[in-house]
Amino acid sequence: MTRVREATEKDVDGIREIFLAAYGEHYAHPDFYDPEFLKKLVYDDDTLILVAEDDETGRVLGTGSVILDLGAFGDLLGEFGRLVVHPEGRKRGIGTALMKARIERVRERLHIAIVENRAVHPWSQRISDAHGFSCAGFLPSKLRFEDRENISYYVRHFGDALRLRRNHPHLVPEAYELADQVLRSCGLSGDVIVDADSPAYHDTGSCDLEEMTSQGYTSLLHFERGRVAHREIFGPVKLHVGLFQLRVSNYRYLLARRNGHLVGGVGFHVDRKEDTARILELVSADAGPLRVLLSEVTRLCQETEGVKYIEVDVSAYSPRMQRTLLELGYLPGAYIPAMTFHRVERLDAVRMVRLLAPLEVGDVKLHHASQPVAAIVTDLFRKRTVLPRLAESLPGTPLFQGLDPEQTECLAGICTLASFRCGQVLTAAGSPAGQAYLLLSGAAEVATDPDSPAVGTVGPGETVGEYSLLRGAPHSAGATAREDIEAAVLTREALESLIRRRPDIGLVLYRNLA
Repeated sequence: MTRVREATEKDVDGIREIFLAAYGEHYAHPDFYDPEFLKKLVYDDDTLILVAEDDETGRVLGTGSVILDLGAFGDLLGEFGRLVVHPEGRKRGIGTALMKARIERVRERLHIAIVENRAVHPWSQRISDAHGFSCAGFLPSKLRFEDRENISYYVRHFGDALRLRRNHPHLVPEAYELADQVLRSCGLSGDVIVDADSPAYHDTGSCDLEEMTSQGYTSLLHFERGRVAHREIFGPVKLHVGLFQLRVSNYRYLLARRNGHLVGGVGFHVDRKEDTARILELVSADAGPLRVLLSEVTRLCQETEGVKYIEVDVSAYSPRMQRTLLELGYLPGAYIPAMTFHRVERLDAVRMVRLLAPLEVGDVKLHHASQPVAAIVTDLFRKRTVLPRLAESLPGTPLFQGLDPEQTECLAGICTLASFRCGQVLTAAGSPAGQAYLLLSGAAEVATDPDSPAVGTVGPGETVGEYSLLRGAPHSAGATAREDIEAAVLTREALESLIRRRPDIGLVLYRNLA
């Protein structure tokens, strides 16, 4: 038999032994091999550490923790983590016992708990599901062990969390399916309002950027937007914790100045052990610097910091910010109902992810509750791997000439990826206009009639069906793959939605068509 109790200082060596036995020398957080670090955790009021002790031998065979202050102050958000069982203690129900004990000890202290389950095996996912947690996301390549690993993200609500939730989030279409799946799995009705028309924030330019020192801190505190009003990004820390605490925790802020005047700042944190980054807070005097700040942080993480993964929690009621991040290459990875407390209610959040390394889902082992969410997220990421290649191809295509880099990025962001086998039909003569294709590889033959000889060939960097798409007329010719093809797909519905938001892009396209 085993009993679960709170850890004491005498358990430190036993906890360290469990991590070594379970992960060897490859654990991404070597601090858990450091007795002094573990001792601090045991005495930390904001961390609960439990151990499972064998009654006969007194040996510690399992451990689990809860970080009680994961969110910003007052969010009542905690993370169930570090659930590890010694190989010699497995198949004895120790993991289940630790999960039950953690829930009982914190259910009165939290409104929401999250679990980041590794996806290389289904065990922790199964335990989470069995104890009332719902799968809320799939975060590709977030963890670094010997290779990068994926996370199956689970949530559970306690107390009045869902009664305090603001309903009817406004989401971009790309986030709808994920949100609807998560809301229903959490026992909520699908109350999402899909917003396809809200434009992204534009890059107004003319801002000078610098990292924050003691200069600028006080001025930034005076801005309400993003701090106490119109919050669009949520993070575990806020500017008002103080400059000393920001420095100690290695939180950084990038500032934007316009004509010498401070107009905004974005907070972020780089985890050099995991090669990941998180955007924490976006504060500004107005909407002008928002896009340039986000774009610069993304560039800095990729080019200077060597980051492979960036995440940001975005308000589910701010479709403009969601659209801006989509255009910067971020995608929905998780949806967290009632994640953060703001004024008198709890707000949903979309966790958006910018993957700066190739998508490698690999041989994941998913519990059945994780599979629908993982399928939605991986499909989004697979489709969007076309973005960098498309951004390179568009400027050389006659129809898209004249678009500036920001406009090109917007257009590339609404395209998806499709593959065609040799002999497969892309478009048929006389068929209704529904979509156009930009070939990335392979070639297609064009003919005015299926029984007539080909009148031409299109290859990489060339388009099929663009005139029909823009004019709304049936295809005047058909196109058939002469070899295997990979192509970017631009649908009429997506293009019309983009042009409503960005008529400047439509002006360039129709001018080129003329």
